[in-house]
Amino acid sequence: MVKQLKTISLIAMVIFVSMFANQVKAQQMTTPDNSLSVKEQSIITISALTAKGDLDRLKTALNTGLENGLTVNEIKEALVHTYAYCGFPRSIRGLQTFMQVLDERKAKGINDKIGNNASPIDETGSKYERGKKILEELTQTPQPETLTGYSAFAPTIDTFLKEHLFADIFERDVLNYVQRELVTVSVIATIGNAEPMLRSHLTICLNVGLKPEQLKEFVSVIKSTVGKKEAKSAQKVLDEVLKTNKSK
Repeated sequence: MVKQLKTISLIAMVIFVSMFANQVKAQQMTTPDNSLSVKEQSIITISALTAKGDLDRLKTALNTGLENGLTVNEIKEALVHTYAYCGFPRSIRGLQTFMQVLDERKAKGINDKIGNNASPIDETGSKYERGKKILEELTQTPQPETLTGYSAFAPTIDTFLKEHLFADIFERDVLNYVQRELVTVSVIATIGNAEPMLRSHLTICLNVGLKPEQLKEFVSVIKSTVGKKEAKSAQKVLDEVLKTNKSK
Protein backbone atom coordinates (compact mmCIF):
# COMPACT_ATOMS: atom_id res chain seq x y z
CA MET A 1 0.00 0.00 0.00
CA VAL A 2 2.82 2.40 0.95
CA LYS A 3 4.62 1.53 -2.28
CA GLN A 4 1.51 2.31 -4.29
CA LEU A 5 1.11 5.68 -2.54
CA LYS A 6 4.73 6.55 -3.31
CA THR A 7 4.19 5.63 -6.97
CA ILE A 8 1.04 7.76 -7.17
CA SER A 9 2.84 10.68 -5.51
CA LEU A 10 5.72 10.39 -7.96
CA ILE A 11 3.36 10.36 -10.94
CA ALA A 12 1.49 13.38 -9.57
CA MET A 13 4.77 15.25 -9.09
CA VAL A 14 5.87 14.51 -12.69
CA ILE A 15 2.51 15.72 -14.03
CA PHE A 16 2.72 18.91 -11.95
CA VAL A 17 6.27 19.70 -13.09
CA SER A 18 5.29 19.06 -16.71
CA MET A 19 2.23 21.30 -16.46
CA PHE A 20 4.26 24.05 -14.78
CA ALA A 21 6.92 23.89 -17.50
CA ASN A 22 4.29 24.12 -20.21
CA GLN A 23 2.68 27.12 -18.51
CA VAL A 24 6.03 28.90 -18.32
CA LYS A 25 6.70 28.16 -21.97
CA ALA A 26 3.24 29.42 -22.95
CA GLN A 27 3.77 32.61 -20.99
CA GLN A 28 7.08 33.19 -22.76
CA MET A 29 5.36 32.97 -26.15
CA THR A 30 2.49 35.31 -25.25
CA THR A 31 2.40 38.97 -24.29
CA PRO A 32 -0.01 41.24 -22.39
CA ASP A 33 -2.93 42.63 -24.38
CA ASN A 34 -1.26 46.04 -24.70
CA SER A 35 1.90 44.62 -26.29
CA LEU A 36 2.63 43.21 -29.71
CA SER A 37 3.13 39.45 -29.85
CA VAL A 38 6.46 38.10 -31.09
CA LYS A 39 4.68 37.02 -34.29
CA GLU A 40 3.38 40.55 -34.86
CA GLN A 41 6.83 42.00 -34.22
CA SER A 42 8.25 39.59 -36.81
CA ILE A 43 5.60 40.63 -39.34
CA ILE A 44 6.66 44.26 -38.91
CA THR A 45 10.36 43.48 -39.25
CA ILE A 46 9.93 41.21 -42.28
CA SER A 47 7.66 43.71 -44.05
CA ALA A 48 9.92 46.68 -43.34
CA LEU A 49 13.11 44.96 -44.48
CA THR A 50 11.35 43.71 -47.63
CA ALA A 51 10.27 47.26 -48.44
CA LYS A 52 13.78 48.54 -47.75
CA GLY A 53 15.36 45.82 -49.88
CA ASP A 54 17.81 44.83 -47.13
CA LEU A 55 17.96 41.16 -48.07
CA ASP A 56 20.81 40.15 -45.75
CA ARG A 57 18.96 41.31 -42.66
CA LEU A 58 15.71 40.01 -44.11
CA LYS A 59 17.15 36.48 -44.06
CA THR A 60 17.74 36.81 -40.33
CA ALA A 61 14.26 38.24 -39.80
CA LEU A 62 12.68 35.40 -41.77
CA ASN A 63 14.47 32.80 -39.66
CA THR A 64 13.35 34.61 -36.52
CA GLY A 65 9.78 34.81 -37.80
CA LEU A 66 9.64 31.06 -38.28
CA GLU A 67 11.12 30.48 -34.84
CA ASN A 68 8.56 32.89 -33.37
CA GLY A 69 5.72 30.74 -34.67
CA LEU A 70 4.82 32.21 -38.05
CA THR A 71 3.96 29.53 -40.59
CA VAL A 72 5.48 29.35 -44.06
CA ASN A 73 2.16 30.37 -45.62
CA GLU A 74 1.71 33.31 -43.24
CA ILE A 75 5.13 34.69 -44.18
CA LYS A 76 4.49 34.09 -47.88
CA GLU A 77 1.18 35.93 -47.56
CA ALA A 78 2.86 38.87 -45.82
CA LEU A 79 5.51 39.07 -48.54
CA VAL A 80 2.86 38.95 -51.26
CA HIS A 81 0.86 41.65 -49.45
CA THR A 82 3.88 44.00 -49.48
CA TYR A 83 3.75 44.32 -53.27
CA ALA A 84 0.58 46.42 -53.04
CA TYR A 85 2.56 49.09 -51.18
CA CYS A 86 6.18 48.80 -52.36
CA GLY A 87 5.84 47.09 -55.76
CA PHE A 88 6.56 43.74 -57.36
CA PRO A 89 10.40 44.09 -57.39
CA ARG A 90 10.71 44.33 -53.61
CA SER A 91 8.01 41.71 -52.98
CA ILE A 92 9.51 39.19 -55.39
CA ARG A 93 13.02 39.68 -53.99
CA GLY A 94 11.55 39.06 -50.55
CA LEU A 95 9.93 35.83 -51.75
CA GLN A 96 13.16 34.70 -53.42
CA THR A 97 15.04 35.38 -50.17
CA PHE A 98 12.46 33.35 -48.26
CA MET A 99 12.94 30.45 -50.68
CA GLN A 100 16.67 30.52 -49.88
CA VAL A 101 15.96 30.56 -46.15
CA LEU A 102 13.62 27.56 -46.39
CA ASP A 103 16.15 25.62 -48.49
CA GLU A 104 18.90 26.31 -45.96
CA ARG A 105 16.69 25.30 -43.03
CA LYS A 106 15.59 22.13 -44.81
CA ALA A 107 19.25 21.23 -45.45
CA LYS A 108 19.79 21.50 -41.69
CA GLY A 109 16.91 19.12 -41.08
CA ILE A 110 14.46 21.80 -39.93
CA ASN A 111 10.88 21.11 -40.96
CA ASP A 112 8.88 24.31 -40.69
CA LYS A 113 5.10 24.34 -40.28
CA ILE A 114 3.46 25.09 -43.63
CA GLY A 115 0.17 26.36 -42.21
CA ASN A 116 -3.21 26.84 -43.83
CA ASN A 117 -3.76 27.72 -47.47
CA ALA A 118 -6.13 30.54 -48.32
CA SER A 119 -9.79 29.51 -48.35
CA PRO A 120 -11.76 29.92 -51.60
CA ILE A 121 -13.17 33.43 -51.89
CA ASP A 122 -16.93 33.87 -52.16
CA GLU A 123 -17.14 35.72 -55.45
CA THR A 124 -20.87 36.39 -55.16
CA GLY A 125 -21.62 39.95 -56.22
CA SER A 126 -19.53 42.68 -57.81
CA LYS A 127 -15.85 42.63 -56.89
CA TYR A 128 -15.91 46.43 -56.75
CA GLU A 129 -18.78 46.38 -54.25
CA ARG A 130 -17.08 43.67 -52.17
CA GLY A 131 -13.92 45.75 -51.98
CA LYS A 132 -15.93 48.85 -51.16
CA LYS A 133 -17.65 47.03 -48.31
CA ILE A 134 -14.32 45.86 -46.86
CA LEU A 135 -12.92 49.40 -47.09
CA GLU A 136 -15.97 50.70 -45.24
CA GLU A 137 -15.47 48.04 -42.58
CA LEU A 138 -11.81 48.95 -42.14
CA THR A 139 -12.30 52.72 -42.10
CA GLN A 140 -15.64 52.55 -40.27
CA THR A 141 -16.79 55.21 -42.72
CA PRO A 142 -19.35 54.92 -45.55
CA GLN A 143 -17.72 55.30 -48.94
CA PRO A 144 -19.11 58.25 -50.97
CA GLU A 145 -21.15 57.47 -54.05
CA THR A 146 -19.42 60.28 -55.96
CA LEU A 147 -15.67 59.98 -56.44
CA THR A 148 -13.48 62.84 -55.24
CA GLY A 149 -9.80 63.73 -55.14
CA TYR A 150 -7.40 61.34 -56.82
CA SER A 151 -10.21 58.83 -57.37
CA ALA A 152 -12.12 61.36 -59.46
CA PHE A 153 -8.94 62.48 -61.21
CA ALA A 154 -8.04 58.87 -62.15
CA PRO A 155 -11.09 56.58 -61.68
CA THR A 156 -9.03 53.59 -62.83
CA ILE A 157 -6.95 53.71 -59.66
CA ASP A 158 -10.14 53.72 -57.59
CA THR A 159 -11.28 50.57 -59.40
CA PHE A 160 -7.91 48.87 -58.88
CA LEU A 161 -7.89 49.90 -55.22
CA LYS A 162 -11.31 48.47 -54.41
CA GLU A 163 -11.34 45.45 -56.73
CA HIS A 164 -7.78 44.27 -56.29
CA LEU A 165 -6.38 45.57 -53.01
CA PHE A 166 -9.47 45.36 -50.83
CA ALA A 167 -11.22 42.48 -52.62
CA ASP A 168 -8.50 40.23 -54.05
CA ILE A 169 -6.01 40.75 -51.23
CA PHE A 170 -7.90 41.68 -48.05
CA GLU A 171 -10.51 38.96 -48.66
CA ARG A 172 -7.84 36.28 -48.29
CA ASP A 173 -7.86 34.68 -44.85
CA VAL A 174 -4.29 33.46 -44.30
CA LEU A 175 -3.66 36.73 -42.44
CA ASN A 176 -6.27 38.62 -40.45
CA TYR A 177 -6.95 42.35 -40.72
CA VAL A 178 -4.60 43.21 -37.83
CA GLN A 179 -1.71 41.35 -39.44
CA ARG A 180 -2.41 42.85 -42.87
CA GLU A 181 -2.50 46.35 -41.45
CA LEU A 182 0.81 45.76 -39.67
CA VAL A 183 2.31 44.74 -43.00
CA THR A 184 0.82 47.84 -44.60
CA VAL A 185 1.98 50.45 -42.07
CA SER A 186 5.43 48.81 -41.89
CA VAL A 187 5.92 49.22 -45.63
CA ILE A 188 4.51 52.75 -45.76
CA ALA A 189 6.63 53.90 -42.81
CA THR A 190 9.73 52.42 -44.47
CA ILE A 191 9.29 53.94 -47.95
CA GLY A 192 8.53 57.37 -46.49
CA ASN A 193 6.90 60.48 -47.97
CA ALA A 194 3.46 58.88 -47.78
CA GLU A 195 2.18 60.44 -44.57
CA PRO A 196 -1.49 60.78 -45.63
CA MET A 197 -1.65 57.06 -46.40
CA LEU A 198 0.21 56.18 -43.20
CA ARG A 199 -2.25 58.33 -41.25
CA SER A 200 -5.19 56.50 -42.82
CA HIS A 201 -3.79 53.06 -42.10
CA LEU A 202 -2.73 53.85 -38.53
CA THR A 203 -6.33 54.89 -37.97
CA ILE A 204 -7.45 51.59 -39.48
CA CYS A 205 -5.06 49.81 -37.11
CA LEU A 206 -7.02 51.30 -34.21
CA ASN A 207 -10.30 50.37 -35.89
CA VAL A 208 -9.33 46.70 -36.20
CA GLY A 209 -8.30 46.43 -32.56
CA LEU A 210 -4.68 47.48 -32.16
CA LYS A 211 -4.08 49.63 -29.09
CA PRO A 212 -2.10 52.91 -28.87
CA GLU A 213 0.61 51.13 -26.84
CA GLN A 214 0.98 48.53 -29.57
CA LEU A 215 1.31 51.21 -32.26
CA LYS A 216 3.96 52.98 -30.18
CA GLU A 217 5.76 49.65 -29.99
CA PHE A 218 5.39 49.39 -33.78
CA VAL A 219 7.31 52.66 -34.11
CA SER A 220 10.04 51.26 -31.83
CA VAL A 221 10.38 48.21 -34.07
CA ILE A 222 10.62 50.48 -37.13
CA LYS A 223 13.36 52.47 -35.35
CA SER A 224 15.45 49.37 -34.62
CA THR A 225 14.77 47.83 -38.03
CA VAL A 226 14.81 50.73 -40.50
CA GLY A 227 16.18 53.78 -38.73
CA LYS A 228 15.60 56.83 -36.53
CA LYS A 229 14.46 59.07 -39.40
CA GLU A 230 11.66 56.75 -40.48
CA ALA A 231 10.63 56.13 -36.88
CA LYS A 232 10.53 59.85 -36.13
CA SER A 233 8.24 60.47 -39.11
CA ALA A 234 6.00 57.55 -38.14
CA GLN A 235 5.83 58.76 -34.53
CA LYS A 236 4.77 62.23 -35.68
CA VAL A 237 1.91 60.79 -37.74
CA LEU A 238 0.94 58.41 -34.94
CA ASP A 239 0.78 61.30 -32.44
CA GLU A 240 -1.62 63.13 -34.78
CA VAL A 241 -3.78 60.03 -35.18
CA LEU A 242 -3.95 59.34 -31.44
CA LYS A 243 -4.78 62.99 -30.71
CA THR A 244 -7.58 62.97 -33.30
CA ASN A 245 -8.91 59.64 -32.07
CA LYS A 246 -8.89 60.84 -28.45
CA SER A 247 -10.91 63.94 -29.29
CA LYS A 248 -13.72 61.90 -30.93
